[in-house]
Amino acid sequence: MKRGSRFAAAIAALAVGACSAPTEGPADARSSARATTLASRPPSAESSEPVASSSAGAAASARAEGPPRVSPARAASLLFEGEVPPAAGCGAPESEGHVRCLVAARYREHADASRDALALFDEMGDVAGLERETDMDGGFRGQIHLVPELPVGPYRKHLAWVLGAQRDIERFVTALSAKASRPLAYRHKALGFKFMRSVKRTTPSAYAQGWEVGYNVSGSLLGSARSVTETIFHEVFHLNDEAHRDWSRRSLGPIVDAIAKKCGTKIPCLTPYAPFKTMVRGGTYYAFQPNNGDIAHEYAAELATRYFEEQLAASRGERYPGGFFKCGPEENAKTMSALAEEFFAGVDLTPPCR
Repeated sequence: MKRGSRFAAAIAALAVGACSAPTEGPADARSSARATTLASRPPSAESSEPVASSSAGAAASARAEGPPRVSPARAASLLFEGEVPPAAGCGAPESEGHVRCLVAARYREHADASRDALALFDEMGDVAGLERETDMDGGFRGQIHLVPELPVGPYRKHLAWVLGAQRDIERFVTALSAKASRPLAYRHKALGFKFMRSVKRTTPSAYAQGWEVGYNVSGSLLGSARSVTETIFHEVFHLNDEAHRDWSRRSLGPIVDAIAKKCGTKIPCLTPYAPFKTMVRGGTYYAFQPNNGDIAHEYAAELATRYFEEQLAASRGERYPGGFFKCGPEENAKTMSALAEEFFAGVDLTPPCR
């Protein structure tokens, strides 16, 4: 499917996998497959009371601190595990262009990948680095051994897909910013991408923590440019949700909990409320799957991805084929509006409901 038209295409049934990151914290991965089994995300502290939006404070803080960036120390850790070889020739960490030099040095022997890695840094401030070799507790999957794997050679397409995904997200942010009366309180740049491969496994596909996204070049869920875009948006939303003091639990939790209490895992009951018709094998819609961490977190990430696709289609003058989520039950309109207000300056490019 051509990149320019994929968001206007009919929404296929997606599946989402989640598993714990090698370090502490939540993690998720999206899929273009029909269904997959899921491991649980670690639960987080919960509160049942919605609170006022923090978007204005977050935007003011961002203006005061300036745009985010990957520090030289963080770049060195991502690219060389902190031990930059003298042959890199990048000078002192304080020197101008030091981080870009590190990226160029890491990909020096891979011309095509180097162009994408440098474009990712030049356009987004992102650093395409490496995960460290580690063992992950995969829950019911058992232990998973992860090894660093540079996205070159047979894996270079993944670096190109990540670059394309970030460009799509940049277009989305630009379109919304043009209509916004205040800055968007949503960070999507200056990320660290930690590429890796799971030994003799195809899970996990991705996870996120601390403005870094782990990316499995052998992940079964990352088989197309579209699924990579959805995965990255889903993951980066979790990072923003965390930065907004667990906003999804505080603000959407009561609504999501009430839906879950009303419907349990009954698919016909949950169908009108599911942002995506993503199913868990042997379970229910991913956004409401029990024993998968806080359902408010996963519901919000699914909701954000639906918002992203609807708004991006609207910015291109295209009709979103799945209809507008806000035009379903009143709970949908409330949660979509709250999400837009908190992270995207309240912008809604889609037409009113009939």
